[in-house]
Amino acid sequence: MKIGCPKEIKPQEFRVGLTPHAVRDAVARGHEVMVQSGAGLGAGFADADYIAAGARILPTAEAIFADADLVVKVKEPQPDERRLLRAGQVLFTYLHLAPDPDQTRDLLAAGVTCIAYETVTDRAGGLPLLAPMSEVAGRLAPQVGAWALQKANGGRGVLLGGVPGVLPARVLVIGGGVVGTHAARIAAGMGADVTVLDRSLPRLRQLDDLYGREFRTGFSSAGLMAELLAESDLVIGAVLIPGAATPRLVTRAMLATMQPGAVLVDVAIDQGGCFETSRPTTHQDPIYEVDGIVHYCVGNMPGAVARSSTLALGNATLPFLLAIADKGWRQACADDPHLLAGLNVHAGHITHPAVAEALGLPHVSAQEALAL
Repeated sequence: MKIGCPKEIKPQEFRVGLTPHAVRDAVARGHEVMVQSGAGLGAGFADADYIAAGARILPTAEAIFADADLVVKVKEPQPDERRLLRAGQVLFTYLHLAPDPDQTRDLLAAGVTCIAYETVTDRAGGLPLLAPMSEVAGRLAPQVGAWALQKANGGRGVLLGGVPGVLPARVLVIGGGVVGTHAARIAAGMGADVTVLDRSLPRLRQLDDLYGREFRTGFSSAGLMAELLAESDLVIGAVLIPGAATPRLVTRAMLATMQPGAVLVDVAIDQGGCFETSRPTTHQDPIYEVDGIVHYCVGNMPGAVARSSTLALGNATLPFLLAIADKGWRQACADDPHLLAGLNVHAGHITHPAVAEALGLPHVSAQEALAL
């Protein structure tokens, strides 16, 4: 199979879809790999590294898309890239279609087959291709939150860990999954006073057993949420519903109860965000203020640490990538229901129910799509 890896063009996105190690493994199995010139530079991989691994370097994204049977990326295809997709081609990347009707429309019109990292599952019910980036984003959230809390950035001027004789910042983490757990651990490690909210009692018990000495947990009721919002310096939104739009858990009216200069970090912004006042921002211009509250809503947070993120993502995607290349997408998905769960679009049809529901569009099942 011809595997193509274009350079990412989303603003301030430095990750790359393939590492030289992945190229070497694919080439060893008899596949042809094409990488756009300069695609890996942001993550510290030179063209020479890819050539040494057996890849062919092509000068433009147009050349990659024109020749590749399987296109491997990190972020959702941007409008200029979507125009290059074609029927029969397979796209393997993060898509986050639920809050993005324009992208969905373009992918349906192109007739391309799209397997989304964020909805591939595993035997434990987890999301193995989302988890590495969730870990990175969770660990980054307290770091960027601490930066946004600085007075020069519009924040309250509160040091996350405090100093002797001065209380630390109060951090509220909404969601006790992968993002929330990593965010809470890092914030607690920085000396903050941390509380994690979740609606799953089994998960709260698990967090308490594992990290009870590091941070507190609470059941995510409206009353407790309101109480903690009013006293928090930093709130990290870490809620995810696979494939679907994120519920808006903090309304604009609630901002009036918060302390001026408090910070909201919305890690769920890729799926629409969990704060009503959230809108996507970039690494270049990451924050804005609404009603005296600072918002950090960068849609590709892991891109800030591109090398670590690329290596972590590559470790997770490689087995699935090789399965698709070795068997073709139909057989690979037929053999692996967890990969089939990643199928979001095929031949002009939405194939993931949560995406279809979020956008109010019809869909066929992923199983039915195998026969199309």
